[in-house]
Amino acid sequence: MNWLSDLLFNPDSIAHIVALYAFVIAVGVLLGKIKIFGISLGVTFVLFVGILVGHFGFTGNTSILNFVQDFGLILFVFCIGLQVGPSFFSSFKKGGVAMNMVAVGIVALNIAVALILYFALQGRVDIPMMVGILCGAVTNTPGLGAANEALTQINYNGPQIAMGYACAYPLGVMGIILSMILIRIICRIDLNKEEEEIKRGEEANPHLKPFFLNLEVHNEALQGKTVLQVRNFLARDFVCSRIMKSDGCVYIPTANTVLELNDKMFIVCAEDDSEAIITFIGPQVQNVDWEAQGKTDKPMVSRRILVTQSNINGKTLGELHFNSMYGVNVTRVNRSGMDLFASRQLTLQVGDRVMVVGPQDAVERVAGLLGNQLKRLDHPNIVTIFIGILCGILFGSLPFAIPGIPTPIKLGLAGGPLIISILIGRFGHKVKLVTYTTMSANLMLREVGLALFLASVGIKAGENFVHTVVEGDGLLYVGIGFLITIIPLIIMGIVARWRHKLNYYTLIGLIAGSNTDPPALAYANQVSSNDAPAVGYSTVYPLSMFLRILTAQLLILLMA
Repeated sequence: MNWLSDLLFNPDSIAHIVALYAFVIAVGVLLGKIKIFGISLGVTFVLFVGILVGHFGFTGNTSILNFVQDFGLILFVFCIGLQVGPSFFSSFKKGGVAMNMVAVGIVALNIAVALILYFALQGRVDIPMMVGILCGAVTNTPGLGAANEALTQINYNGPQIAMGYACAYPLGVMGIILSMILIRIICRIDLNKEEEEIKRGEEANPHLKPFFLNLEVHNEALQGKTVLQVRNFLARDFVCSRIMKSDGCVYIPTANTVLELNDKMFIVCAEDDSEAIITFIGPQVQNVDWEAQGKTDKPMVSRRILVTQSNINGKTLGELHFNSMYGVNVTRVNRSGMDLFASRQLTLQVGDRVMVVGPQDAVERVAGLLGNQLKRLDHPNIVTIFIGILCGILFGSLPFAIPGIPTPIKLGLAGGPLIISILIGRFGHKVKLVTYTTMSANLMLREVGLALFLASVGIKAGENFVHTVVEGDGLLYVGIGFLITIIPLIIMGIVARWRHKLNYYTLIGLIAGSNTDPPALAYANQVSSNDAPAVGYSTVYPLSMFLRILTAQLLILLMA
């Protein structure tokens, strides 16, 4: 039975360590699906199962545990960066600025409350443990990873900060949801009025999505003018995909096609440009049979073509000259389930679905140019992932000297890969890196990385956890965490409501996003019949995640 003893208790056995991780992750994920009052902790429960098995003496070689922990962290934060990268910079546009400033205020107040409590307790809780409590209170696991990694830079030998994280996390989730309820009570919010406000806003604010028009040329000034000249006169971007002449024949227009009075045009444009285009060209007409194949100069088809050729990645529609070179028109581009207007400046990415209208043979040539091979997307672009991780580790290892601090600061294994992955996600196509990864593949890598990290932290912290909670300061950690959670959210929630006039449903999505907390977003979606919480969440999530990771690390390096 030596084999069984080695499998269960030998910390140096690879089989024991793999089996230990498999058990902790499997049980943790299953338990994390259990809902209490409609809320589940998800994959975070892996941490608690790891603590439990660590308490009963099941552990592994420390160097192996450290390696798995760091690799899991790198994989997790890098995939997060790839996901948020494309929207990271655009989230600061227009109304996103005010929302991101509120999120920055929440992050800053979280840190301020933690530091006030640290000094008020007169050293009863050291800074590393306070940072662990802070990460648990704001339910940010990558921040815990960054703090843990920073501790290795200063050769910290104190208690595992995952204890503070584990104590604060459950009540942190509850505190975020409680703050949403309290803000509604304090600000005396009428949910029906908030719903009506969102509906009015959706009706008043046109989206830059494709808008379709059937127009008849009535402007006599356009007689004999080309489509290109009309576009230049209007100073509006639009695509004319088909023209019907007075004889009933349908043509695929080019930039040089000459217009005549009473021509019918099928136009795709941004919705907020539609009024100007209608006023300039002529009125809308109904019941135009664009598919009348017998009346076309060539048989025409409309087809969605998938971009799979890596050499197309990063090129604009204007650079590809679809109309002049192939005789087809691109009317819209679908990216991640969202239709985008096909302006000449729109940059194509691998994974886009391009709507092309034109003769059958020309459309086939465009399909060959763009790739249109679904199997290409089944294979993840792991070259980009590992090039990014390599660059991230190199960047994270660079020392930055800050005046007043005796030792240089490094972004480390969390901050470095995070920043590089955000930049690759946004600008990777400029250096010919294909950043496309299916959402399922990205989530898979993220979940595996997070599960490995949490299991490692839990196993290492388990030995002293029960002693800390029962005989030590566990209840104090819970109380500190709750104050760190609730105070900033109440203050900034009221400020956002009274100062910035944010809609309540957008605000609760913002609150969930500023804490990067999916359970809170799930609650926000439950109480809302619209997608405003998701909009608020996605607007502030990229910057909030970045700040949570960076500030956790800086707090350790600056204060400890």
